[in-house]
Amino acid sequence: MGTISEEILSNHVKEEVSAGQIVISPVDFMMSQDGTTPLTIVAFDKMEGKGFNDPDRYCAVIDHNVPSPLEGVSNLHAKMRDFVGSYGGTLYDIGDGVCHQLVPEQGHALPGDVVIGADSHTCTYGAINCFSTGVGSTDLAAALITGQTWFKVPQTIKLVYNGSLPKGVFSKDVALHMVGMITHRGATYKALEIHGEAIDSLSVEGRMTISNMAVETGAKVGIMRYDEKVEAYVRPRAKRPYKGVDPTEDATYERIIEKDLSDLPPMIAKPHDVDNVAEIDELVGMDINQVFIGTCTNGRLEDLTVAANILKGEKIAKGVRFVVSPSSREVMLNAMETGVMDILVKAGACITSASCGPCVGTCNGIPSDDEVVISTANRNFKGRMGNKTSEIYLASPATAAYSAIKGKLADPREVVA
Repeated sequence: MGTISEEILSNHVKEEVSAGQIVISPVDFMMSQDGTTPLTIVAFDKMEGKGFNDPDRYCAVIDHNVPSPLEGVSNLHAKMRDFVGSYGGTLYDIGDGVCHQLVPEQGHALPGDVVIGADSHTCTYGAINCFSTGVGSTDLAAALITGQTWFKVPQTIKLVYNGSLPKGVFSKDVALHMVGMITHRGATYKALEIHGEAIDSLSVEGRMTISNMAVETGAKVGIMRYDEKVEAYVRPRAKRPYKGVDPTEDATYERIIEKDLSDLPPMIAKPHDVDNVAEIDELVGMDINQVFIGTCTNGRLEDLTVAANILKGEKIAKGVRFVVSPSSREVMLNAMETGVMDILVKAGACITSASCGPCVGTCNGIPSDDEVVISTANRNFKGRMGNKTSEIYLASPATAAYSAIKGKLADPREVVA
């Protein structure tokens, strides 16, 4: 009898569990990307792994260095292809997309699942009612061999977001407000269970933006309820049975935080910490050099559409570079079919392949010294985009797009009707 996290883990270990217990749980799906799969392969070999417990429940995604910018990276990609070729699983190769878009998009993560990934933003799938979390490469290798992993059942903080978002304010603003309120270590190894009418009003894509950034508070998961929107998203993609999980009425929470978001302004995370959050009024007019829209946080069709609605018929400001990375091949194709991509390109966007490169500073948009970037990514640590002297400000796709037109940080409420 418990929170969503406790209920999912109880279902998997076949007994009632509660916060603080150590459990060994079956895992429904596993993922690693090109930054972590090589380490997973090393650990797998050290464990003398002979095969995967269930190859259908694993994928490797080449998304951080796409296409490969270096010979050494190319060789690591080759090792990944050999690994999957030898033991099974699914390989998503260059251009297929970003891991945290592909896993739910391709129906690998489902409501009520336990999912682990060798990437910290695996918590994204909490938006579709998964207990999903990032793990180290060694834990992933062990889970590939055994089909299970261990957890300390987390305590849960319940967030209840009431009201409705004002015009020009989006899920990214909610996510930044959440991280600023809780701080980067305020929910370490806890579950965030995110409820409320403001959340119910969002699309599944919008909810993923919030769950994605749960880890920026230190949380293990950022989980949401299963509802008709999740069902509509999951049903055509699912390749196996699933069952959504609700908390019980007598669930015990470490604490409950309620907020009304009806007056929430656009939010900005200032360098060099994600929880260094300010309201946009504090920074409007700041000169910028580059705008980046993409990543596992805000590279989905909804995000590109929001940007296109602002950029339609406009041109980006002289002297500003505008980089866009769709989060998957499917997103890119949909953006082309709907005319969104046409608008972005005509406005002056440089479109990259679907990848993480600009976000993590491995390729496709590294700023030069002392430049200022408005990014829709989830992190703004010093050096995050590949240059330790640049300054990264995090914002919504609407704020990013309008700023690209103005050439300065700009408030999207001026143009979003």
